[in-house]
Amino acid sequence: MAHGVLSFPLTAFHDDGSLDPDGFRAHVTARLAAGPGAVFPACGTGEFFSLDEEEYRQVVTIAVEEAAGRCPVVAGAGYGWAQAARFARIAEEAGADALLVLPHYLVAAPQEGLVAQLEELAARTRLPIVAYQRGQVAYAVASLRRITRIPNVIGLKDGHSDLDRLQRLTLAAPADFLFFNGAATAEIQARAYAGVGVPAYSSAVHAFAPEIADAFFTALRGGDHGTTEKLLRDFYVPFVEVRDRTPGYAVSLVKAAARLRGERVGPVRAPLTDPSSADLADLKALLAAGLDLVGASL
Repeated sequence: MAHGVLSFPLTAFHDDGSLDPDGFRAHVTARLAAGPGAVFPACGTGEFFSLDEEEYRQVVTIAVEEAAGRCPVVAGAGYGWAQAARFARIAEEAGADALLVLPHYLVAAPQEGLVAQLEELAARTRLPIVAYQRGQVAYAVASLRRITRIPNVIGLKDGHSDLDRLQRLTLAAPADFLFFNGAATAEIQARAYAGVGVPAYSSAVHAFAPEIADAFFTALRGGDHGTTEKLLRDFYVPFVEVRDRTPGYAVSLVKAAARLRGERVGPVRAPLTDPSSADLADLKALLAAGLDLVGASL
C-alpha cells in the first residue's frame, strides 16, 4: 500500500438521497484506473456514518468487484464493537481484504477500553484490522504495544498529527506494523509524517483529481521539492483554506469537486451540507488552477 496513493472513494447518492450503485461503480472504477495503492470504500470520505447495512454491503461488494484483485480493498467499520462486528461480517462476505476501524461513537474512553474495543472486534472477524486514531481515540505507547499483539491488528492510521507522540508510537511498534498518515488533506503534512517514518497517506484529493494527487505523490517520493512545494502553495493550501470555512467540508467539498468534473456522485447526506454557491465558485476556480499545474483540465 506504500507504492501508491491510498484512495478513499465517495459514496454516490441520487438527488433524493438514496444510494446510487451505478454512480458509485463508475466513480470507484475511475479511481482504480489511476492505480492507487489501495482503495478504502465506506470510510469517512465515503460517508460510512450515513450508510445502513444493506447500502454498506452494496458499496463494499462493488469496490471488491471493480478492484478484482488489482489492489487491496479496505472497508470501513465503526461504532461500538458489536455493531462494528456486524459490518465486519458483511465486509468479509463481500470479499474485502481488510478493515479500517473508525473511531467509536461519541464517548471518550480510557486506554483499557480502547484496547478492549479492538480485542472484541478482532475476535469476531478473520479480516486484518487497521485501527484509526482520531478525535476521541488516541493510543498511548503502552496501548499501542498491546494492540500490536492482537494477531489480526496490522496497522494504525493517525489523524491527530501529533508528530512527537506518533514518533514514539512508531518506535514502540514491531518493524512490520503498518502506519498511515490520515490527517485531513494529508498531503499538507506528508513530508512531516515521512520524517517520522510514516510515508503512506490517504488522499481525499484522489477522489476528484487523481492527476493532482498522483503528481504530488510522484514528486514527494522522487525528492522533487520544487513540484511538491508548488502544488502545496498553489493548490493544497488554498484548498484547505476553503475546506476550513464550514464543518463537514472535508467531505462535502470533495464531493462537490467530483461533481464539477462530471462524476455522478450526487449530494452529501445530512448532517453534512453541500457547499454554498460562493464556496462552489471558489472551488471551481481553484480546481481549474490545480489541474492546470499538472497539465490537466476541468
